Amino acid sequence: MTVTSAILLVGGMGTRMQPLTLTTPKPMLPLLGKPITEHQILKAKEAGITEIVLATSYLSDIFIPYFGNGEKFGIKISYAVEESALGTGGAIRNAAALLEGDGPVMIFNGDVLSNHSLREQIAFHQKESADVTLYLTEVADARAFGVVEMSGDLITTFNEKMETPPTNIINAGCYIFNRAVIDEIPVRRVVSVERETFPSLLARNARVAGFIDNSYWLDIGNPGALLKATRDLIEASGHQMAQGKGSTIDPTAVVDEGSYVGAQASVGAGSQLHHCIIGEGARIGENVRLTRTFVAAGSRIEANTAAIDEFFGFSNE
Repeated sequence: MTVTSAILLVGGMGTRMQPLTLTTPKPMLPLLGKPITEHQILKAKEAGITEIVLATSYLSDIFIPYFGNGEKFGIKISYAVEESALGTGGAIRNAAALLEGDGPVMIFNGDVLSNHSLREQIAFHQKESADVTLYLTEVADARAFGVVEMSGDLITTFNEKMETPPTNIINAGCYIFNRAVIDEIPVRRVVSVERETFPSLLARNARVAGFIDNSYWLDIGNPGALLKATRDLIEASGHQMAQGKGSTIDPTAVVDEGSYVGAQASVGAGSQLHHCIIGEGARIGENVRLTRTFVAAGSRIEANTAAIDEFFGFSNE
């Protein structure tokens, strides 16, 4: 069966992203002016997904006003709100109840940016007659990730984070689950697919396939990774910076190294912004010098301010 249903796991608190996530859930942080979640929804739509459930928990009420029922994005969007976090497996089980289709389900982690082909992953899942297919990629240092060992195209062992990983092939955070596998996940209980579901499937010799793709992949887990994602997307378009609609940059200002200036924001004369993200409607005064710095939407930075690796305007008060 083809894959037309998806679940997007967007319930995490994003503690490693603080202070950016004090009032905004990590998946709603802007990446070139659009929430990370919007980039993922559009990628799913391009692959033929027609319905998606957002599995939310932390600050869940922020998602619905932005995405609504999905009509403006051309995809049906529903929301599964967890009163308390259920883990990756519990969230999948909870969200699946809202899907209309009964075929395989594509599942996305809410903090991953990748160029891998969802259509190719779907075709691979079908070719392998797999119960579950994991998108995998290879990294230089795998200690911070779940690592797999394989025999041919099938996964034989799944090892959650460890100091001496046996391979450098990691779980890249995008799966296809057959519905029967989802139906086996316990209801209303905390379940980790990495620590419970995958090892259980392997123990009973289920067909857990590994789709390896070494194109661009990034775990947007901390502020530095969000800066990197922004810079990578900008440089991939052949530019040094980007700006949102209605923003203004004084001709004497220098904005480079993958900086993004949000919609309706302004940058004053003589200012220099290197590898920064400036929020929507922010005002940067004259002769300001910022490097690897975040400025929250609507914030004002006084003239002659200098900062490196700083955050301005982020507070939960």
